[in-house]
Parts: sequence; C-alpha cells; structure tokens
Amino acid sequence: MNNETYVDFCFIRNEQGRFKEDINALLHDLFSTKRLHWYLEEKKIDTAEMVIAEIKGMSDWTSEGDLLHYLEEKADERFWTYVQGCQLYIYPFQKGCASCGTH
Repeated sequence: MNNETYVDFCFIRNEQGRFKEDINALLHDLFSTKRLHWYLEEKKIDTAEMVIAEIKGMSDWTSEGDLLHYLEEKADERFWTYVQGCQLYIYPFQKGCASCGTH
C-alpha cells in the first residue's frame, strides 16, 4: 500500500559550492524508486552552506521507523555527514472514506 510521506531534512557543510546540486543527486540516489518529490532551498551562513529539503509524496513505508531503517541501509557516508536534522511523517493508507470509514 502507498502511504503519504512527508520528510524535511537540514543539511549543512563548510562552504564548497554546488551544495544544492550535491544534495539533489544524493536524494535522487536514495529515493529514485519511490514516488517522492522534493524542493530544495539553499542558504549561505558565514563560511557554511545549508540546504533545506522538503520531501513529499507516496511511499511503501508504514511508519517513521521503516523510513529510518531504509536510510540506515541505503544512505551513504555523505548523507550522514551532512544531515543535521530531520522531521519524518508517514500517514498510513486507511481503507474507507475519512468521514465514515465504510466506503
């Protein structure tokens, strides 16, 4: 079943340039098999650069724990070096309509 998925990541590193492009490639490698889309916002702070990634779409993860397990298995060292914070929300598919739950 596909579940609604909302993820926010904050990535930070020392200023090197092209951070937004690096994060886009990293997310593509991680999530290319999922029906997820992301928006990236880049900021520069003194000698550091930051990218905020807002990700949403549909996935087969049934809980935030499933997503964390996936990241532990699939994310490379760059991901873990750059990521400084995250928010994960998985809303599982429920059969029936939202108001009565029967059809």
